[in-house]
Amino acid sequence: MTHDTRLSGVLHVLLHMAEHDGPVTSETLARAMSTNPVVIRRIMAGLKARGYVRSEKGHGGGWTLAGDLSAITLKDIYVALDAPPLLAIGNRSENPACLVEQAVNAALGRTFAEAEALIVERLGEVTLAQLSADFHEGAVARHMPHTLEHSHAS
Repeated sequence: MTHDTRLSGVLHVLLHMAEHDGPVTSETLARAMSTNPVVIRRIMAGLKARGYVRSEKGHGGGWTLAGDLSAITLKDIYVALDAPPLLAIGNRSENPACLVEQAVNAALGRTFAEAEALIVERLGEVTLAQLSADFHEGAVARHMPHTLEHSHAS
């Protein structure tokens, strides 16, 4: 089973950007995330459209955060990613003829919808500033300075 890791990846990238002085290029972010710069640009374009990041062109350009970390929740980023599915389980058949399977689907559907609503609600309670504070607490405890390039060195 494959998982959609975009939310985790984007949050990771945003926190690195918050620690970096100045713009960060798509190439640098792509190296850190082991992906292609085109993937980073596509994701960042969606965040830019929502006002969470901005881009600067030319020499010394790149991506920067556009707002205060305490004003951006995990839910905001989740929505900016077009709300990918949160649960990897589903019904055996979406349009069953069997009445038993219809009852199973109805019960599971209600349960899945309630679970997803609860997850989205919880995402709305956590800000990027809180994640940043957690990172800083861990970095201080381990006496580790942060640099994007060294954090992801092989």
